Amino acid sequence: MSKINVLIPARGGSKGVPKKNIKLLHGHPLIAYSIVACQHAKMIGKIIVSTDDQEIANVALQYGAEVPFLRPSEIAGDRSRDEEVLEHYFNVLGGSDVAYVRPTTPLRDPEVLDEEIKRYYHTKILVSTGVRSMHRLPESPHKMFQLDKAGYCCGFFDDFKGEKNYTNLPRQVFPAAYQPNGYLDIVKRVTLQDGDAFGKTVLPIITDFVLEVDSQYEFELLDYHLATKGHKLLDKLNEAKNKNHT
Repeated sequence: MSKINVLIPARGGSKGVPKKNIKLLHGHPLIAYSIVACQHAKMIGKIIVSTDDQEIANVALQYGAEVPFLRPSEIAGDRSRDEEVLEHYFNVLGGSDVAYVRPTTPLRDPEVLDEEIKRYYHTKILVSTGVRSMHRLPESPHKMFQLDKAGYCCGFFDDFKGEKNYTNLPRQVFPAAYQPNGYLDIVKRVTLQDGDAFGKTVLPIITDFVLEVDSQYEFELLDYHLATKGHKLLDKLNEAKNKNHT
C-alpha cells in the first residue's frame, strides 16, 4: 500500500504565543512533536513543512522534516486560509492527496495515524471528498450564548425542535457535537480544485480529546501534562536528543 506524504503548516507570525511553532514544550520545539509522530508512522512518506520563516525551517530540518520551499508571505498572514497553503503545496510538489498535520496539536499516537490512513485507503477513499479528525464536545453548541446588539445573552439558533428557551434543556437531548482538532486531516487535490479543502462528503476520524495550543495557558497546561504523565513522543524526542549528545 502506498504511503501518504504529510504537510505541516507552520507560519512564523503567531500572536497568541510568539514563535509558537518553535517554542520549547518540555525541552523540545512544539513542531518537533508532530514531526517525530509522523516519523514513527509506517503509512507516512515524506514530511513537508510549509513555513514562511527561516528559523522555523531550520528547526524543522534539524528534526528530520523536509522544507523544499518557503511559503510566500502573502499566504502566511493571520487571515490566510488552509486552501491557499494546500494549493501552494500541490502546485509546487504535485500529488493527488496529502495528510495535513497541524503542529498546534502536538500529542499524537503514530499507531492511530497508521490505522486511520489505512482506513482512508481501504474503505471510503472513493466516496469521501476528504478526512477531518475531531473529538466529541462535552457541551452542545445549543448550550452556548452570544451577545445581541443590545449586549444581552441570546442563543445561536432560533429554536430547538420548537423550543425557544432551548439553552435550559438538559444537554442529553441535543445531538452530539464534534470539534475539529488537527490530529490528522487528509486533503484530496481534486476536492481542493473545487475551492474547498475537504468538500461535502467528509470522512470523520473520532479521536480522544486532545488539547490544541492557541494560548500561553494551553502551552503551560500541556507542559504540566508532559511533566506529570509523560508521553511516548516525549520519550522518543529525549532518546534522540541523548543519542546525539553521546
